[in-house]
Amino acid sequence: MPLIRSAYPGPPAYQYNGHLQTIIPSLTRKVTDVSYERERLTLADGDFVDLDWIDKGQNRLVILTHGLEGDSSRQYMLGTAKLFAQQGYDVLAWNCRSCSGEMNRAFRLYNHGEIGDLGEVINQALRTKQYTEVALIGYSMGGNITLKYLGVHGKQLPDVIKRGVAISAPTDLGASAVLLDRLANRFYRNRFMKKLVVKLSQKASRFPDQLDMSKLQYVKKWRDFDEFFSAPVNNYSDAEDFYNQASAVNFMAGITTPTLLLNAQNDPLLSPECSPGWLAESHKSIFLETPRLGGHVGFQISRDEHTYAERRALTFTQSEL
Repeated sequence: MPLIRSAYPGPPAYQYNGHLQTIIPSLTRKVTDVSYERERLTLADGDFVDLDWIDKGQNRLVILTHGLEGDSSRQYMLGTAKLFAQQGYDVLAWNCRSCSGEMNRAFRLYNHGEIGDLGEVINQALRTKQYTEVALIGYSMGGNITLKYLGVHGKQLPDVIKRGVAISAPTDLGASAVLLDRLANRFYRNRFMKKLVVKLSQKASRFPDQLDMSKLQYVKKWRDFDEFFSAPVNNYSDAEDFYNQASAVNFMAGITTPTLLLNAQNDPLLSPECSPGWLAESHKSIFLETPRLGGHVGFQISRDEHTYAERRALTFTQSEL
């Protein structure tokens, strides 16, 4: 489809660059009146993920996937859950392995390319109730997971999955890894790495023969971290193999479900390769919207409880294409 001209009016004036449009919403936004009911899902390999539900007995469902080191309580997750629940949807906001407040059982963690867990979550939701419509929405890493899942399964998806939405999705992980090493992005890189090292240290104490934390001394770049830790922990041969197998852009041609990719042009964490206009222009199911502003999972609007990304996800999900 042709590229979509964005209707995003822009953020409040004081958020005058992509970094502020990213950081301020994540630190100051407070979404209230969202109450989840938790379900623990045992996965096929014996591990678990926790599912947080808003179950109002609706016949439509939205499944939300969070970003790197996020969870169902992040403000963008709560905001999306609240908006869709108000509009007559049940909501399933699931937490990736190790992200619900309790370390997972298996040696492996979660990663940008892991679509098997999302598949099991979807199957559990469809076993729970006979929904007539399901939409998949993912933010950042969750957006990449959502896009890869839709692309890999293509026409084999359950018929009830009617829409996909990916917001601030790093669809080209190799290119985005280079961006994380820029001086201006060290704040994000160091924050992600610090949180992941805590989890990896816990894994090393439980599985001492499978993980060598001394390799941290060789980590100078984000790619090094993926080479020594992300790849082996998640069963990839090396960083390049991880990027090739996990980057959604390598699988998006297989998408058959109408899918929106919303990436801001000034997102500090996404390279231009993450917004593949060449693919969207020739693909009938991919709708690419690249507003000039918005930051990474920002998209705030003055005097609006919800972000443009949340409202855009709703309108796209409800649209007649």
